[in-house]
Amino acid sequence: MGKKNKRQGSATPAIVAATEAGIVFETHAYEHDPAAPSYGEEAAEAMGVPPEQVFKTLVADVDGTLTVAVVPVSASLNLKALAAAVGGKRAAMADPAAAERTTGYVRGGISPLGQRKQLPTVLDASAEEYAAVFVSAGRRGLEIELAPSDLAELTGAVVAPVARP
Repeated sequence: MGKKNKRQGSATPAIVAATEAGIVFETHAYEHDPAAPSYGEEAAEAMGVPPEQVFKTLVADVDGTLTVAVVPVSASLNLKALAAAVGGKRAAMADPAAAERTTGYVRGGISPLGQRKQLPTVLDASAEEYAAVFVSAGRRGLEIELAPSDLAELTGAVVAPVARP
């Protein structure tokens, strides 16, 4: 990282949000394969970074409120831990159409940044182990690399252990 605001490709709402916030970030574009079984694993492999450092954006329903969980692509979301992190009782994965409609992004390209409606967000605590993490920049085949502290600040995220291997 280190270069400020290096862009590749068109500016998505996530890139616009990062730019407007004045944070240091870098974008990474790669050729997306529609047949890839895992968007996140594909991104990690294409960029040559460990899957534990690439985070997927999942949308869940916690007690009737859509909530974003940002967890490593190498892990699963612990729904009970997510609910507890936001003071809820029960969580379930959100309907994909509702997630797309609410965030303004398509599945596989949902970014925690620049969402149409900012949802409560929880960033898995493992992100703090890295100087930089990678999350979707708002479309399949485009990632944004930024400091976990900047990601948490821009999304208003609670940082909590919500991933399980």
